[in-house]
Amino acid sequence: MQYQAETRGYFHHVPASAVRHSMMVDPVERVGRLASESAVVIFSVSTCCMCHAVKRLFCGMGVSPAVYELDQHPMGKEIERVLVRLLGNTPTVPVVFIGGKLVGAMDRVMASHINGTLVPLLKEAGALWL
Repeated sequence: MQYQAETRGYFHHVPASAVRHSMMVDPVERVGRLASESAVVIFSVSTCCMCHAVKRLFCGMGVSPAVYELDQHPMGKEIERVLVRLLGNTPTVPVVFIGGKLVGAMDRVMASHINGTLVPLLKEAGALWL
């Protein structure tokens, strides 16, 4: 059995064993581990239009992010609380990590895309080879 982060099939599938293993760890450590398991990781909510837009941005660039839909994840509420703390008590999704490092929410990702720093970050993380 696999946990499918995105039902449309264009994101990484996260094995259920990885989800079960991550449930046994401190929430902050869990987020850090999940964030560093792929070159690009997006914590999302399946019904959020901003989350959809950031996922489409990466897919349109040829990047295949690992996506964790917090509203479908068994530990979603705990993960969301950690993310809110990491963002300075700003309750927002999507939250993007590149190369295991927190980039931030939609505003930070779009600012990086517009000012030209997103592509170098993706190349450095091994998510983009162009």
